[in-house]
Amino acid sequence: MLGLAAFTLLLAFGLGECLQYGSEVGALSELQHGVRGRLYAVDSRTVYLKDFNYDGVGPAAYFYVGTSKTPSARGAVRLRDERGGTSPLRKYRGESITLSLPDGSTLKDYAWFSVWCDDYSVNFGSVEIPKSLEYPKPAKVGALRGVHGVSSDPIVVVDAQTLLIPNFSYDGEAPDAKFWVGRGDKPSPQGIRIPDENGKETPLRKYDKKTIVLTLPGELTVFDIGHFAIWCEAFTVNFAHVTLPRAVLSNVPPSLKMLGVSPQSKLNCEVLYDDLAFEVRWAVAGDSVVIQLVAKLEDGEYMSFGISGHPEKSQMIGGDIGVTWIDKETLKGYADDYFLESKSQCAGRHGSCPDEVFEPHSGSIRLLNAALVNGYSIVTYQRPLRASDKLDLPIFTNASQPIIWAIGPINSAGQVSYHQYFTKGDKFLEFGRAPLWNCPMPEGEEDGSPELASPTTRPQEPDRETSSQAVIKPNPVPPPAPVAKSVPWEIPGIECYEPPDGVFYAQMGPTGGKQGYSAITGHVGWGISWYINGLLIPELTLVRGKKYTFVVEGGSNSAEPARFHPFYITNDPVGGYFHKNDAEKKGVEIYAGVRRTRSGDLIPTGVGRLCNWTPDSEGPSADEYPSFGAYQRSLTLVCEEGNPGVVTWIPDKNTPDTVYYQCFTHRHLGWKINIVDECDATEAEESRVVESVALPTDLLGEESIQ
Repeated sequence: MLGLAAFTLLLAFGLGECLQYGSEVGALSELQHGVRGRLYAVDSRTVYLKDFNYDGVGPAAYFYVGTSKTPSARGAVRLRDERGGTSPLRKYRGESITLSLPDGSTLKDYAWFSVWCDDYSVNFGSVEIPKSLEYPKPAKVGALRGVHGVSSDPIVVVDAQTLLIPNFSYDGEAPDAKFWVGRGDKPSPQGIRIPDENGKETPLRKYDKKTIVLTLPGELTVFDIGHFAIWCEAFTVNFAHVTLPRAVLSNVPPSLKMLGVSPQSKLNCEVLYDDLAFEVRWAVAGDSVVIQLVAKLEDGEYMSFGISGHPEKSQMIGGDIGVTWIDKETLKGYADDYFLESKSQCAGRHGSCPDEVFEPHSGSIRLLNAALVNGYSIVTYQRPLRASDKLDLPIFTNASQPIIWAIGPINSAGQVSYHQYFTKGDKFLEFGRAPLWNCPMPEGEEDGSPELASPTTRPQEPDRETSSQAVIKPNPVPPPAPVAKSVPWEIPGIECYEPPDGVFYAQMGPTGGKQGYSAITGHVGWGISWYINGLLIPELTLVRGKKYTFVVEGGSNSAEPARFHPFYITNDPVGGYFHKNDAEKKGVEIYAGVRRTRSGDLIPTGVGRLCNWTPDSEGPSADEYPSFGAYQRSLTLVCEEGNPGVVTWIPDKNTPDTVYYQCFTHRHLGWKINIVDECDATEAEESRVVESVALPTDLLGEESIQ
């Protein structure tokens, strides 16, 4: 799905209409040979002809656009048909098709669209193109900014089902992060997962300023949703999100799928070197071309492809090529624009060098995607058709031209070395040809339906809704995955006689690696958990009838969900009450940490400034500490400005023997409280409070509901 997503971007560059077909131009005049239909502007240089009819009897009818006041042979430009063909029009019976304008022109350059007969200079049916026509355009929305290193440049809504996220970064450390959309301004568990750029719904890996393209599944469009997010599904945590304002998106293009166009119908493919399954796949979109290279490469090898330095034969010297490779350790992809000044290795401003070496800021190749799939390197990039500068060569769409390719090692400077495999003899490609797949079919494909995938994999087709209206279905929150058995640290519980004043300090801190939260509870943590009196999720033992005070420092700003952890006490071993659905809330009781509003909603009261037990960034990892005590001594309590919150509670005869302290908005951050009728200790010992603050006199605890 990686390549498919990239080519969806390419083919949808500006495909458009407000909602379904594009901006309406008008109906064709019904003059001769049964011509009728309705024309829409999909984007600046693409039109959609809906319900088109033509009897096919005319001797030499073609689609034309023109600059004259009314249709005529003067100033007319012939268009290729929907298949890229140049033959006279066949018979059409209520078909809907897309057509592209010639390179370098837009709808604003023409005054009419016509079905025109060349032999007799007769207009069979036409429509005027208004000068005031506003065709759909891609729209920019906000940039991602959040926790776990999530960031991006402003997101581009390419069309109604395609999102381009430029320079996306994420540290990859959360256990269950997904691309996520849903109704409303903010994400919730009632949203829906979005497949990644490879078409997978697995937890997100690490991204480092990578530009990716995502496609909404099924019939779902941006008009059905209100936000896009990076969401930790297992723990219901919002890492970052942007809203998708309806007003901004009102004129984005429709997607190919909405127009009934299959992206596969636009793809070309040719085998360059069969022994390494080296293929070039491409499609032309507007004034650019998207190229995808696929090959079975060794670690440290590049694959390159481009235009010959000689107009009539394949020649390396003078060539303009794209050099691509993937670092198999970091999985980072590269695509560089090269000028082959000579056959020597790049030195100074001579040899086979990146354009940037010869002229700063002259590179005209843009990386779209890179991935390793079943041992195949797949790199997708975009470049202009026209030469951007003196180091570039043009790509023609009206004739074949010689190309060159090579595979070889990348040197220590990150540049090409001499290639073992390269073009032998002359090889020509016609980039503007009607789409033709001359490569082995990907496994599982039916004839005639190639998809952009690795040679051994086939992406899954998204499920389609039976209704024409897209429906967002809530996904059940999966249980945390089981973790490998590790010997947990011995963390002493806080006994019934500790502390004598009944005051506990609840703060946030790290989960402690393999010996910490996951080993103690058997659940996967998402990086932080509750610390009570400086101890990592200790078991508490409380006595019925005694009043306890919890000084809560888990964050108070609900606008930053990843830093907002309201404290509450419940019979639920999972926590995260705020994001539970009605079925999940059944049987859940809350004993402290919330209040009920007049409308019946539960509002958390256990909120206060955020205090974090923070590890030494230059110290060893948690897994290297032999005991929690050693690990705890490496932590520093860092508190934000503000006041803590206070939760008071008196367990009574109706309180179960085992309850839990949890986070109201996130799952699996806390642990057990054992409730006893009386304390057997004859004398109290000192509390294990590691670090505490005086309880402000102006903060009074609120009694919580049961």
